[in-house]
Amino acid sequence: MFLALGTPLISVVIPFKDGRTTLAECLDRILTQTLGERVEIIVIDSGSTDGSLELVRRYRVRLHGIPTDQFNHGETRNLGARLATGGFVAMTVQDAAPVGKYWLERVLRHFGDPRVAGVCGQQITPHDPAKNPLEWFRPCSESVPRKVWFDNPADFQKLQPAGQVVLCGWDDVTAMYRRSVLLDLPFRHVNFAEDLIWARDALVRGHVLVYDYSARVYHYHDQSFRFRFRRIFTILYHRYRYFGHSSTPGFIVPDLARCAYRIGRRKYCPALRAHWLAYNLSLLFADWLSSWYFWGILKMLGPEALERIHTRFCGQPPQPVRTSVSPSKT
Repeated sequence: MFLALGTPLISVVIPFKDGRTTLAECLDRILTQTLGERVEIIVIDSGSTDGSLELVRRYRVRLHGIPTDQFNHGETRNLGARLATGGFVAMTVQDAAPVGKYWLERVLRHFGDPRVAGVCGQQITPHDPAKNPLEWFRPCSESVPRKVWFDNPADFQKLQPAGQVVLCGWDDVTAMYRRSVLLDLPFRHVNFAEDLIWARDALVRGHVLVYDYSARVYHYHDQSFRFRFRRIFTILYHRYRYFGHSSTPGFIVPDLARCAYRIGRRKYCPALRAHWLAYNLSLLFADWLSSWYFWGILKMLGPEALERIHTRFCGQPPQPVRTSVSPSKT
């Protein structure tokens, strides 16, 4: 399973652009992982102009640059896999940070099973008044790793679309791949949902996937109404295009009531209660409107119109405002 001493065991691939505010924390935490010198870090810049390159050059990493117009969520990660020298390729992003020093070790252990093609962890939000309290990580039980595979891959395709989506909740914010599999089954040339689609392709090909939510990274975005609306729209589009999944949106009132109860009754950041109530109600409206917009286009105008509108509306995926993921000191 393991490579010769001195050869990197794991290659961590991080695409980035203008990551000066978050990238240092990401790199610092990866460099303190228990596997130490057996880990190489490959950072792929796509046209940073904020001083990120000067920051990155202070670290023990391999830096590779591509033109901004050549960035693609699928192909850029495929490039990282080709550049890698480790037998396993871990994927994360510039504004994520591993929780603890065992992140890579927890994921790697599952590759003792030679059938395993990839392992996915979990992204979480720390308890921090500067971050949405409804997203704070509150586990209800211990995480138990789960393997997903089909002895007959055709059985996966027989599932209802909603069931397929559930089994493909993959996440390149914290995932690791057997490099040989990733080279044989690369990401598709897509600008969104490359991880979700890869998981589907892997199950169709008969590979074994593992979900281990004890391998966690901190990752958080503040979301504007416009960002959330576009993000939900492109998520629904990709689920429909690659899984055939669509559903009639529900009523918003119960969701609004639950949100108001959770913010008002529970003691989440009492001094910021009004702020977080308004923030979360705004996101719920964005979700609801985007879902109806998607459903209306699909049902009234058809798949071809949906394709055109998505290309015009989300040709470039929505970009969040990136902030530090560690809890604030205040």
